[in-house]
Amino acid sequence: MENQEYSVGLDIGTTKIVAIVGRRNAHGKIEILGVGKAKSLGVHKGIVNNISQTINSIKAAISEAQSSAGVPIRKVTVGIAGKHIRSLQHSDYIMREHPDKFITDDDIEALKDQVKKLVMLPGEEIIHVLPQEYKVDSEGEIQEPVGMHGKRLEANFHVVVGQMGSIRNIARCVREAGLEMEALTLEPLASSEAVLTKEEKEAGVAIVDIGGGTTDIAIFKDNIIRHTCVIPYGGGIITEDIKEGCSIIEKHAEQLKVKFGSAVPELEKDSTFVTIPGLHGRPDKEISLKTLAQIINARVEEILEMVNTELKAYGAFEQKKKLIAGIVLTGGGSNLKHLRQLANYTTGFDSRIGFANEYIANDKNQYLKGPEFATSIGLLMESLKIRDKKQVAETEETVEEEIAKTETAEVQTETVQQIQPTATVQEQQAVVTQQQENRRAKLTFGQSLMEKVKKFFEEVE
Repeated sequence: MENQEYSVGLDIGTTKIVAIVGRRNAHGKIEILGVGKAKSLGVHKGIVNNISQTINSIKAAISEAQSSAGVPIRKVTVGIAGKHIRSLQHSDYIMREHPDKFITDDDIEALKDQVKKLVMLPGEEIIHVLPQEYKVDSEGEIQEPVGMHGKRLEANFHVVVGQMGSIRNIARCVREAGLEMEALTLEPLASSEAVLTKEEKEAGVAIVDIGGGTTDIAIFKDNIIRHTCVIPYGGGIITEDIKEGCSIIEKHAEQLKVKFGSAVPELEKDSTFVTIPGLHGRPDKEISLKTLAQIINARVEEILEMVNTELKAYGAFEQKKKLIAGIVLTGGGSNLKHLRQLANYTTGFDSRIGFANEYIANDKNQYLKGPEFATSIGLLMESLKIRDKKQVAETEETVEEEIAKTETAEVQTETVQQIQPTATVQEQQAVVTQQQENRRAKLTFGQSLMEKVKKFFEEVE
């Protein structure tokens, strides 16, 4: 199997590192070829703090993914998060040299490149430049300017910025694990690709990805990304609270949270207890599930209040910016019992749990259904999009080259035939007419082929 036939998403999280190998089938669904999972060592709240441990964890996950998929892994699309991530709004424009020609993707890229030259704070680097709305000359609120005519091309951008050191550390870990980083994607954007629908993005929705070390937020309205941020708290700090509050080891605290944890203490009975085995001959310890829920509730409410603060910063409670589709909770932390009800109460928005299996064709055992794989699936989808765009570009280039070769050959043939003295004027005219018809037919075939290729990739997206 060639490397072009499949893609890989690599999620470098605080608690786990996941590598997913997949490809797109004939129906546009994603076929999973293999999954690799390893305990994340060396990452704290989304930031690499131990290079060698992180490299070893990446190698372990990649090795397992290669074994299960039966293919070599060389290129990966990697996710990035962490408290160093911030976003800002920026407007910019370019003056086009040839306004008589219609706007192309090259013009859009030129505008993006200009935004990428913005001067950031010391030590910061631009990760994403995301166009929101375009303006061509005096016409505004344009979603897709390609194909339009105009001199001045302007756009509002959502710019995602991160610390250069953190970005370089991730890149180094990936490189020293023997891999090539195809792209670096903000994790909440990747998660949104996997769990949000177009209708939700149009109506207005906030995705809240509760991971092990961070809670990532992305807000969409009118199908446009409006706000992104990373809260430096996740499921790991809840485990830490249980460990301290119940005076038990971290392993038992995590098991308690996963198996018996609840975000709403009022829904737990006072008379229900769980027994924790004692250490080295010490007596067993009994813990009330209501007490456990109270510990969890205090921290979860704090995280949800921070989410509420970000929603207010965007303006989600204003009529024009209202999030009609509410909140989608995803990530491993969203598995917590009764979290959805608490989110409804705290934020005032309807919420649902976002599962990442909507686009997967062969997840028969529902292993990847869990929301903890949302980011990994989203990164795989981003990698597949990158590959699809490259294929479209390569196909267009090939067709254009074939058309150019055909035209050159026909011109040479015409020149040879024109200097043949034996042909009558009528015969020469018939030859020229036939050549013109052949050229038009080949041009039409080339254009038709390019249109079919474009249409195919639009459908699978």
